[in-house]
Amino acid sequence: MPSERTEVQVRPGAESDLEALTDIYNHYVRETPITFDTAVFTPEERRPWLLSHPEDGPHRLMVAVRADSSGNSQEILGYATSGAFRPKPAYATSVEVSVYLAPHAGGLGIGTLLYKALFEALAGEDVHRAYAGIVPPNDASARLHERFGFRHVGTYREVGRKFGRYWDVTWYEKEL
Repeated sequence: MPSERTEVQVRPGAESDLEALTDIYNHYVRETPITFDTAVFTPEERRPWLLSHPEDGPHRLMVAVRADSSGNSQEILGYATSGAFRPKPAYATSVEVSVYLAPHAGGLGIGTLLYKALFEALAGEDVHRAYAGIVPPNDASARLHERFGFRHVGTYREVGRKFGRYWDVTWYEKEL
């Protein structure tokens, strides 16, 4: 677990991160309703997702890492993405954003670092709005988004079924 003295760095995601990012995501697939995916992924199955986030443009992948004591290997603590909001061309200036943290990395300010870097990266892009869908109850995610200026714009009731029950998704919007 990172200590307060450990420096966490945020950088663009790289192909070498694929296995760790897949492991983080699969935790949420298996254990939570936070994603509506219901089957875990192999790294190869996640490769197209990773490659859809280049180092420039409106669809980004930012990764939070901390170096081990030798300074060589890096532990991935989480990631933030911006991706297509909807596939139709008129939606091109809108993005959907999300943050996923390693299970032991919550409550350490890493989500804040990731979103700060993500929104700084998007500042020079032709992006007008960011949207985030949150499956309640997820107070930590709601607080993170509100801290970055998102406002609640609506709720889709019982829109997804996972773990034998229906889940709502609350939608948040931010002007960029």
